[in-house]
Amino acid sequence: MTDLHAVPLIVVGVDGSPLAMTALEFAVEEARLRDAMLHVTYAYPVLASGLTGSTGNDYYDQVEGHAREFLQGLVAKAPSTEGIVVEWLATPGNPSEVLIEASREATLLVIGSRGVGGFMGLLMGSVSTQCVHYSHCPVLVVREEH
Repeated sequence: MTDLHAVPLIVVGVDGSPLAMTALEFAVEEARLRDAMLHVTYAYPVLASGLTGSTGNDYYDQVEGHAREFLQGLVAKAPSTEGIVVEWLATPGNPSEVLIEASREATLLVIGSRGVGGFMGLLMGSVSTQCVHYSHCPVLVVREEH
């Protein structure tokens, strides 16, 4: 039987926000320190019909294309990942759900916090709050005042 954690895996969630870039920097450094693989994960929305459960093909192709373009732009702005095994993943779905599922195989999940709190945070929900509560591994939340 193969040990899934023989090579540590760090998952970092990115969304284009400044704190997501800071989280990526932290994740790259952690991957270097732990000699770990790095999964850079961008969760993008999908529109599903409540009646059929399907997506419109034209819409889905367009959104998937935008997600690939986003990751390509991120690769160009990312800190050096030389010496690290990195996978750049665009995954359809709710960011909280995608990252929590990705945490099943990870030794660390790194995410940025946009700092939405108070009443708006309660109404909208928070990816970082959901991940802290439901992830299957330790979570590093990068905040503005790091």
